[in-house]
Amino acid sequence: MDHEIVIAQTTSDDEDQAKALARGAVESKLAAGVHIDAPITAFYWWKGKVEAAQEWRISYMTSSDRLPALEAWLHEQHPYDVPQWVTLPVTGGSEAYLTWVVDETRPQ
Repeated sequence: MDHEIVIAQTTSDDEDQAKALARGAVESKLAAGVHIDAPITAFYWWKGKVEAAQEWRISYMTSSDRLPALEAWLHEQHPYDVPQWVTLPVTGGSEAYLTWVVDETRPQ
């Protein structure tokens, strides 16, 4: 396969916003599929103090060549000042699934 597959992750403190970020990326062909994890508790430093929040983790399955466009789109759509944005390489998987990810993220 010519394309690398990655999982890109962000979070949202609003379930409806998480769903909008998921659906928008799929509709835009920036991700083949998106998972939203059940609420998690996040602790983090923000503006000099430790904060705690309930958040939903959003995981985008995409190809590495679509990653820059997905990241730019996410930063335009996300309401956080500094949204989490991390990427994880997919080092294996079924050929059929990985091919599906590439096929579904081709620009229209």
